[in-house]
Amino acid sequence: MKINWAITALVFITCINSAVRADVSVGQAIGERIEQLRETGQVSIDGALLAAVRLIPEIYERRGFEPAWTRPQQVASLIEAVKDSYDQGLDMPDYHADRISAAYQLLSSGENIAPRHRADIDLLLTDSLIRMGYHLRFGKVNPEELDPDWNFRRELGGQDPATIIHKAIDSGSVTKFIDDALPRGFVYQRLRNALSEYRAIQAAGGWPAVASGPTLKPGMSDARVPVLITRLQISGDLADTYAPTVPGVYDETVEQAIKRFQRRHRLTADGIVGSATLAALNVPVEDRIEQIRVNLERARWVFDDIEDEFIVVNIAAFRVYLVRDRKIVWTARAQVGKPFRKTPVFKSKLKYLVFNPTWTVPPGILAKDILPRAKRDPAYLQSKNIDIRDSSGAIVDPSSIDWESVSARGFPYQLVQRPGPTNALGRVKFIFPNGHFVFLHDTPSKALFDRTERAFSSGCIRVQSPFDLASLLLENKGWDSEKVEATIESEKTQTVFLSKPITVALMYFTVTVDDDRRVNFQKDIYGRDKAVSDGLKAPFRLDLPRG
Repeated sequence: MKINWAITALVFITCINSAVRADVSVGQAIGERIEQLRETGQVSIDGALLAAVRLIPEIYERRGFEPAWTRPQQVASLIEAVKDSYDQGLDMPDYHADRISAAYQLLSSGENIAPRHRADIDLLLTDSLIRMGYHLRFGKVNPEELDPDWNFRRELGGQDPATIIHKAIDSGSVTKFIDDALPRGFVYQRLRNALSEYRAIQAAGGWPAVASGPTLKPGMSDARVPVLITRLQISGDLADTYAPTVPGVYDETVEQAIKRFQRRHRLTADGIVGSATLAALNVPVEDRIEQIRVNLERARWVFDDIEDEFIVVNIAAFRVYLVRDRKIVWTARAQVGKPFRKTPVFKSKLKYLVFNPTWTVPPGILAKDILPRAKRDPAYLQSKNIDIRDSSGAIVDPSSIDWESVSARGFPYQLVQRPGPTNALGRVKFIFPNGHFVFLHDTPSKALFDRTERAFSSGCIRVQSPFDLASLLLENKGWDSEKVEATIESEKTQTVFLSKPITVALMYFTVTVDDDRRVNFQKDIYGRDKAVSDGLKAPFRLDLPRG
């Protein structure tokens, strides 16, 4: 028989190469994977792509390509943290949840694991931690892509991400490490608790829908009342121990429960089940869970970028708060921008207050409101105590202007409303310089604070009880309520700077939890929830910020 020496040699060499490849160490296998990641930017392990294509090579190069996850307890700690992320409204599959659970079982079994398989497990575990840490720190959805006005800090603040990951792996408890590194505060914790509460309701079967029909009013007898009672008991608005005296009658106890429900959902608390209240009652629990998830995501965007003292406006809830030492020390109702003149979400520094302010009409309001009215009725400006000023500041006679020929673009004058009780800004304004011409201020339209929905302004925030806020902000300069009142009564314009600028954060939360642990759902007045929800449901994408 004739031997083909070329084929024999090829087989021999292939066997040698296979033996060499089988004999590589875990560290060598990790090094090969890192080289692949560096060269191609893509490594798939068990069908899962490594997302941290820049950070993983840096981590393992610092370790000399040695494995990071050397003990099953480390993996168990990671699994615990991934489960905890679910309790914060995130999705465990984003972090290879099933694969890392299988890895834990394999590592705990004591079986001999091939070096290449062991290397892949290590890389996958590290990728899981990076993915989860990124979401917990910055959120899954990038707010800068949803809102061009976004200017909250979105960076690591000079921290080295590779060092952070090393510390988390070696910490002994990934969950505790994250909790210590990201102290979110009471607002975030309350939202977490609300998510758990509503998921428990979902697990128990949710709540029944109340059928449509005539408006339910106190004293009425209706076949839907027993279903309404069950619905209110499940959501905690009516005590579980309640038993009606007369079945089917809408009695006073049910009326009070409906009022509680209406207050929690920013509805007129009249105790009447009309169309708006019925619609809110019949929102499925799954939708409320998603709404809570959306707002937990918003909280992740901002709660690492706030100070111990700040002012926050919740646009969707129509409220403004003063927070000191992470506690609310003052709150009041607010009026915000109409849906077609939305109050923007951003932050700035409040630097000074102006008592008895004038009001210079901004370009947008000039074009949309003031100029059209002035053209229809030249006496309109005078009726509103608005002066026309030229570039030198001199007052111009309205009758000298050809109103038909002027337009907002290139308007050569400034319109300035004089101080007084009818001034659009009221008697005090709070200035935090920004490019949106937005600030907090008093208003003569005080009756509008009694409305449940208060989207009435052209973008600025009108504040109820602004004098109380002024006293609190200036108290370290010797101001009290009496001095504020005296300054206002003088009717003289006066600017007062704060001793230290304070951050003002304009935010948008459609779920809040009050001090009594009541979960409040706000109407999504600007239609912003869906984009966040869609982003949370989207495939994982790593977009590490700089810095």
